[in-house]
Amino acid sequence: MQNPNDLTVYKYSVELAVAVYRFTEHFPSHERFGLTSQMRRGVVSIGSNIAEGCGRWGSREFVHFLQMSYSAACELAFQSTIATKLEFGIPADREDVVRRTDRIQRMLNRLMVAKRASRRDARRRPGDDTPPAR
Repeated sequence: MQNPNDLTVYKYSVELAVAVYRFTEHFPSHERFGLTSQMRRGVVSIGSNIAEGCGRWGSREFVHFLQMSYSAACELAFQSTIATKLEFGIPADREDVVRRTDRIQRMLNRLMVAKRASRRDARRRPGDDTPPAR
């Protein structure tokens, strides 16, 4: 287990959530239960999954929740594309959300790769020079 506040990606996910909430404030009222709701639920899912993964005991479970967080970020990226095509929200807020979402995706990807590599290395025996089986 670890403290999510120790992870930079978690802190950025909080900032992204705030940015999405501000961005979607300016969507048309008829989108309140559509794209606005989807984007808000999705962005909350990003940080929530990181936090839940931090509360798990094993590295494998942690990576599983990072994968779910990454998937939620992919959904948010798609929804942001739709919002852009429909010209919803303030353009500067839209660009900020797109930039932040991309950054979170890259950070999550790097963290998952690092955690998988450390798990692989932990399974290798000391002094064993053979590469792990794939």
